[in-house]
Amino acid sequence: MRRSVAALLRDATGRHRRLASTFNAYHQFGAFHGAKKGYITTIGTCRSGGDLMHFDLCKKQVNYMSTAAQADASGPPAEKFEYQAEVSRLMDLIVNSLYSNKEVFLRELISNASDALDKLRFLSVTEPQLLKDAFDLDIRIQADKDNGIITITDSGIGMTRQELVDCLGTIAQSGTAKFLKALKESKDSGADSNLIGQFGVGFYSAFLVSERVEVSTKSPKSDRQYVWKGEANSSSYTIHEETDPAKLMSRGTRLTLYLKPDDKGFAHPERVEKLIKNYSQFVSFPIYIWQEKGHTKEVEVDEDPVEGTTGEKDAKTEKKRKTKTVIEKYWDWDLVNETQPIWLRNPKEVSVEEYNEFYKKTFNEYLDPLASSHFTTEGEVEFRSILYVPSVTPTGKDDIVNPKTKNIKLHVKRVFISDDFDGELFPRYLSFIKGVVDSNDLPLNVSREILQENRIVRIMRKRLVRKAFDMIQGITMSEKDDDYWKFWDNFGKYLKLGCIEDRENHKRIAPLLRFFSSQSEEDMISLDEYVENMKTDQKDIYYIAADSVTSAKNTPFLERLLEKNIEVLFLVDPIDEVAIQNLKSYKEKNFVDISKEDFDLGDKNEEREKELKQEFGVTCDWIKKRLGDKVASVQVSNRLSTSPCVLASGKFGWSANMERLMKSQTVGDTSSLEFMRNRRVLEINPEHSIIRTLNAACKTSPDDEEALRAIDLLYDTALMSSGFTPENPALLGGKIYDMMNMALWGKWNSTSNGAAADNYEQVNLNSQEPIEAEIVEPAEAGKKEQH
Repeated sequence: MRRSVAALLRDATGRHRRLASTFNAYHQFGAFHGAKKGYITTIGTCRSGGDLMHFDLCKKQVNYMSTAAQADASGPPAEKFEYQAEVSRLMDLIVNSLYSNKEVFLRELISNASDALDKLRFLSVTEPQLLKDAFDLDIRIQADKDNGIITITDSGIGMTRQELVDCLGTIAQSGTAKFLKALKESKDSGADSNLIGQFGVGFYSAFLVSERVEVSTKSPKSDRQYVWKGEANSSSYTIHEETDPAKLMSRGTRLTLYLKPDDKGFAHPERVEKLIKNYSQFVSFPIYIWQEKGHTKEVEVDEDPVEGTTGEKDAKTEKKRKTKTVIEKYWDWDLVNETQPIWLRNPKEVSVEEYNEFYKKTFNEYLDPLASSHFTTEGEVEFRSILYVPSVTPTGKDDIVNPKTKNIKLHVKRVFISDDFDGELFPRYLSFIKGVVDSNDLPLNVSREILQENRIVRIMRKRLVRKAFDMIQGITMSEKDDDYWKFWDNFGKYLKLGCIEDRENHKRIAPLLRFFSSQSEEDMISLDEYVENMKTDQKDIYYIAADSVTSAKNTPFLERLLEKNIEVLFLVDPIDEVAIQNLKSYKEKNFVDISKEDFDLGDKNEEREKELKQEFGVTCDWIKKRLGDKVASVQVSNRLSTSPCVLASGKFGWSANMERLMKSQTVGDTSSLEFMRNRRVLEINPEHSIIRTLNAACKTSPDDEEALRAIDLLYDTALMSSGFTPENPALLGGKIYDMMNMALWGKWNSTSNGAAADNYEQVNLNSQEPIEAEIVEPAEAGKKEQH
C-alpha cells in the first residue's frame, strides 16, 4: 500500500529533527516543496575547499501524486529557518579569498573614510549643526614603522554605538549602500554622489595585514565616543566607551591597525605615500600623511686658531667664525593627493601642455603623445575618459600583442581599481592605446578585481573603441604630415591585426591602412588614393604578396597590368595578405590576388583564345604529362607578355608568399602544407619563342630527351620567378650549370695558334667521343714566358 503524503512528511520531519539535534548550531534543516515533487534537504558539515565554502547536500526526493493544495490541507505547517554561518570561518574567507593583493587594504579603508566625509557633507546641507566648530573635511594617516602601526583618521560623520554594531558587527552590511538607498528614496535623490562602498566587506580588508584593529569613533549626533576592537581569526569583538581625554575627538573616526610581523613594511611612510598615489590619488577629499621633513639652516661653526705670518711682529692668533648649511629635520602633515582629477575638468579649460604632463606622469613616458581625446559619455552608461596615442611602441615593433599592457587605468568614483582590464575595455589590436576610464557604476565583483562581462561593459567597449578610431583619424588630418607616418611606422601592424579580429570595425580600419604599390614604390598610399587612381572600367583592387617591394615589382604576374597602366598593391608585410583576405572588399570593390589562377582583366578575346587552345592544346597536355602531379593543369595564359610561363596558385589554396610564411612557422602544421599547395597551374605564353619551340618539338619529337629536360627546367624556373621555393635546389643548380655549359662551351676558348673555336652548334653534347686537348710541354711554356 502506498503511504500518504502527510505520513511521509511527518516521518521525514521527525527524522530530521532527531538528526538536527546532533549537529552544531550552524547545521540546519530545510524542506522545500514543489507542485509535484517534494525535496527534503539536509545541510551537512561545512568545510573549506580552496577559496570556496562547500556544503555536502544529501537530497531525498519523494514523489507523490496529490496536488499542492491537498498536501497543504492534510499536512502540518512548514517550518521556516534562517541560514547560519560560522563567523570565524566566514571572516577567514572574506579576508583571505576575496583579495589577491594585500596592498588594497589601504584603498578600501581610505574609500570608507571618504564615504564618511561624503555622508557628513550631504547631511550638513540640511543639518549645518553637524559640522559645529570642525569645518575641515580631510583624511590623515600616521605610520609608525618602528612599532608597525598605521592610524587612519577622518573628520567624517562617525558612528554611534548602535551603528558600530550594525556596520562593523554585521558582515556584508554596507552602511554606504543603506545611505544611498535612503538618498534615492528622499527628495534629494538627484544630488550628485561620490560614495564608493557597495558590499560592506571593505573594512575587513584591514585584517589582510593586521592582527588587531581598533576603531575609535564619535558621531556628531552623540555625546559619547566608542571604541570597537577586533582581532584576526576571532569570531567576537568588543565595544566600550572612550574615557581617555587624550584620545577624545570632536567628530569622526580613527582606525588603528596593529600590523602582523610579516607585514610591518606597510608602516613605512614612503610605502604608504606610494599606495595613496597609486590607488587614492584622486579621492575627493585631501589626504595628509605624517611625514618627516627637513629644511636647510645656516649655523656658526668654530675653527682652530690660525697663527700669524712669520716675520710679523706682535702676531696674534684670532678665532675666525664661519657658517655651514645643515638640514634640520621635523615632522609635519604633508598633502599627498590631488583633489581634482584632470578628466573631471571641462576639456575647454585644460591645455595641451596639461594633457601631455598628465600623460607623462601617469604612464612614465618621456615623449609627448601623438594625440589625445578627452570626453564624457552620458545616457545609458556614464563614464569619463582620457585616451592617448603614444609616440612610440614601448616594447618594440615586433611585439604586436602584449596581454599585460597595463595601459588602461580603471577608476570607480575616482578610486583606482586596476590596470588589468584593458582586455575587457579594448580589443587587443588597440592595446597600444593608453588612458584613464572613470565610471560610477561599473559591474565589479566584491574585491573590485574582476570586471564582470555584461551589457554595460559591452556598451563601454564600443564607445571607447569608437573614440579611439576618431582620435587616430584625427592624426591623419594633422597639420604635421609626418605625424601619421610616425603612427603607422609604430602601430600599423596593430591595425592590420584588427582586420583579422574585428569585422565590425572594418569600415573604420580600412581607411587607415597604407601600402606600397606598382605606381608608388617609395611612398605608401591609402586605399582611398588607390580607388581614386583606378581606371574607369576597373572593377577590382589588385594586389600581389611578396617578401619585398623589389620582388613584387619584378614578378611576371605584373606584366600585362603594367602595360595597361593598372596599379597593383604590394603586400610586403607578413600580416598584409591575411589582413586583406579578411577585409575582402573596400567601397564595394573586391580585393583580387593577381597570382591566383583564372585571373581575368576583363579584356578576353574569345575567338583568339579558342584559336590558341586549338594550336597549343596538345602541347599543354604534353607538358602536363611530363610534369605529372607537380601541376594541376597547364593552360594558355592571357596575363604574360615577356615571360615564357608563370606558376599560378590554386584559387582556394595558398599563394607563394603564404606558403613561404607557413613553412617558416616554428610550430606550424606541416600536415596541411601539401593539401593547401597541391593545386598549381602552369600558364604558358604562346607568343614566347621558347613556348613556340616546345610546341614544334611536341609535334615532331615528343620523346626527345632535350625537349623533356627543357620542360623540367622551364617548370623550375617558373617556380622561382613566381615566388615559390624549389624543392631540390641542388638539382636545379645542376640543370642550370648544364644549360650554361651548352651555351658557353668553346665560345671563348683559344687554340695554340690563337684561332677561336666557336663551333658550338656542331658539337654533340651526348656524344661519347672524348675531346682531345692540346698538351703544352713545360719547356715550351718556359720559352713562351721568355718571349
